[in-house]
Amino acid sequence: MDFVKIFSDFPPEIATILIAMIPLGELRVSLPVALTVYHLPILSAYFFSVLGNMIPVAILIWLLGPVSGYLMEKSRLAGKFFTWLFARTRRKFSGNYERWGYLALVIFVAIPLPLTGAWTGAVAAFLFGIPKKTSLVLCTLGAMIAGVIVTLATLGIISIF
Repeated sequence: MDFVKIFSDFPPEIATILIAMIPLGELRVSLPVALTVYHLPILSAYFFSVLGNMIPVAILIWLLGPVSGYLMEKSRLAGKFFTWLFARTRRKFSGNYERWGYLALVIFVAIPLPLTGAWTGAVAAFLFGIPKKTSLVLCTLGAMIAGVIVTLATLGIISIF
């Protein structure tokens, strides 16, 4: 998907926030775009990427329980989706959570690989009963660390692959 074209009519800062809000890509996509395409200063690219990444995550943390419960009750398709999502997230996260506790969530969100970002971290926090405010702090910390890693990789200072 060509995010640059989709958001071409927006100011670079707003485009960066919007790109960071997209699941799967999150700030792993918005930061490189902000730095290399929009040529935002490093701190601006970092700030708007982390902010954009956390907006939907904050909403997800507060609404996942009530919305998923309602949808699972009303729709068989939603029930199948949430059952798959929750089972997958538990399987990927449970061993680390049992071993590391809250630090596991920070590390899980901080790893800049597909399906390990703040969106998945919010689902994991919900599934493991981490309090909402604590979840938001832990996911934000993880996103901030991921942002540093992605920024350094984009600038060629480190190699992550």
